[in-house]
Amino acid sequence: MKAKLGIAPIAWWNDDLEELSDDVSLQECLRQASVAGFTGMETGRRFPMDMDELGPLLTKHSMSVCGGWFSGQLLDGDMDIEKDRIAEQLDFFKAAGAPCLVYGETARSIQGIKSAPLATKPKLTEAEIAVYGRKVSDFADWCLHNGMPLAYHHHMAAVIETEDELDLLMKHSSVPLLFDTGHMAFAGGDVLRVIEKHHNRISHVHVKDVRRNVIDEINREQESFLDAVVKGAFTVPGDGSLDFEGIVKALAANGYEGWFVVEAEQNPKISPPLEMAKKGHKELIRVMALSGYAVE
Repeated sequence: MKAKLGIAPIAWWNDDLEELSDDVSLQECLRQASVAGFTGMETGRRFPMDMDELGPLLTKHSMSVCGGWFSGQLLDGDMDIEKDRIAEQLDFFKAAGAPCLVYGETARSIQGIKSAPLATKPKLTEAEIAVYGRKVSDFADWCLHNGMPLAYHHHMAAVIETEDELDLLMKHSSVPLLFDTGHMAFAGGDVLRVIEKHHNRISHVHVKDVRRNVIDEINREQESFLDAVVKGAFTVPGDGSLDFEGIVKALAANGYEGWFVVEAEQNPKISPPLEMAKKGHKELIRVMALSGYAVE
């Protein structure tokens, strides 16, 4: 079984909290990720959407684009407007040979609002999720028809956050799933159970670890998702509370092949990105070997 290991630039520069960012260039970020052993990186706010500019940097550091976030507004928005909004990124991802484009629903989301407590996240009825699921499916089909698969990212403080909400979205849609271990654990879901239920839909994986002691102390009636990030809720595999040996073995047992992407937003002054990237890569290499994966 084949696997590829990637990382997200959010460890170096946080898109929602710019104060949680390291003062390094894109080239230095790519260099550090390569030194740590990764071969792919998801895009972020310092990435040019132009392969003529980005391509030589990727080649220099033996890296590729392994995905990247799109802030979708399908829940309340117009399909044609969303197609126009994603068009440039879709074309860029095709040129970059990316495996997928990550869809994150930001309509009504409070994930980027530091003053909004986690308990105030948006909630939908099953009937509303059914309507939304059909819309997301149609959008994903359009993206695939235009040459780029979509992967849906469940996310803390967004409309699809909990295990139950994800179950309903999977029931009422055909969209491929980006499975994020850290977000599901933070949302109170059973990570292994989600893999067992939805493994046939998983097309991309974010291997995000959590610090259980930090999460357990978050006051969800008063504190926001960004408060949790600042407090250190997330970290790289091998530095937190999740059993990545069990997680990766479960994915292998269910036939998952493809990218495992470390996406762990932290304060780079407290958790140096290169040091954390090396730690995460070491843990992934360990569990990949135990799970029967050949890392490309």
